Amino acid sequence: MENGTWNGENAIELKHVEKRYGDFALSDVSFSLPTGCVLGLIGENGAGKSTLIRMMLGACRADSGSIRVLGQEADGGRSFAQLRQRLGVVLDESCLPEELNAPQIGRMMRGIYRGWEDETFAALCKRFALPADKTVRQYSRGMKMKLAIACALSHGAELLLLDEATGGLDPVVRDEILDLLCEYTRDASHSILMSSHIVSDLEKICDYLVFLHAGRVILATEKDALDEEYAVLTIGEDDLRRLEPASVLRVLRSHGAVRVLARRALLPANMEAGRTGIEDVMLLLEKGEVLS
Repeated sequence: MENGTWNGENAIELKHVEKRYGDFALSDVSFSLPTGCVLGLIGENGAGKSTLIRMMLGACRADSGSIRVLGQEADGGRSFAQLRQRLGVVLDESCLPEELNAPQIGRMMRGIYRGWEDETFAALCKRFALPADKTVRQYSRGMKMKLAIACALSHGAELLLLDEATGGLDPVVRDEILDLLCEYTRDASHSILMSSHIVSDLEKICDYLVFLHAGRVILATEKDALDEEYAVLTIGEDDLRRLEPASVLRVLRSHGAVRVLARRALLPANMEAGRTGIEDVMLLLEKGEVLS
């Protein structure tokens, strides 16, 4: 670490993380986010995405396993509280005081973050056309998320943790936010972990994808390798029987057709497979069955 900036290989490292809440459990979760990259955390509601982000923030602790953020254990202790100064966080719901306006929010944040940049915050509020004379309560959802992102980007954060930050926003607002995030990652020391259901957002900005289902990582890959390594096929039962069982990750039967997520390298030479998209993989991983 030099001058407070993390120069390590991974901005986030999770190893064999376990966490149980009642009937729900995160089980043996392992993945990493290389410094300077963007990772998309994908999964159905209740898959455990928000719980993982809370643990990365030190808001709750894993039952077992290890979570390291910018080289430090996310244990919620005093030293980790100092590290939070270097994290930018945007959650699904705005946590900003609704009775304040944007300039007042800026003054409040100046007292929280040692590296708060008034000029950066003012420039982002202007870029996002956030009215200074309205309170947060009077903002639309899109305006609230813009304000939250302006806060996250105005104190020199090295790592952004975004939990469904673009969900429910119109395409124009989402595009504005994604453009800003792309600008942020031009600095090789900046990294982003974002959870999202919006495929176009993931395709535009992510370098890595982690698919989470029922508390388990079922696929982790580079985005650009998704199409090279995996194939989605629509075939009949006879063709399914021709496939090597080791090649089949998921099978989804519907209206007499069979859709298969398979390892491309293990397909028969004469079996054609088109381009593999994130949405197809999401559907099959969440709704498909393991070949018995």
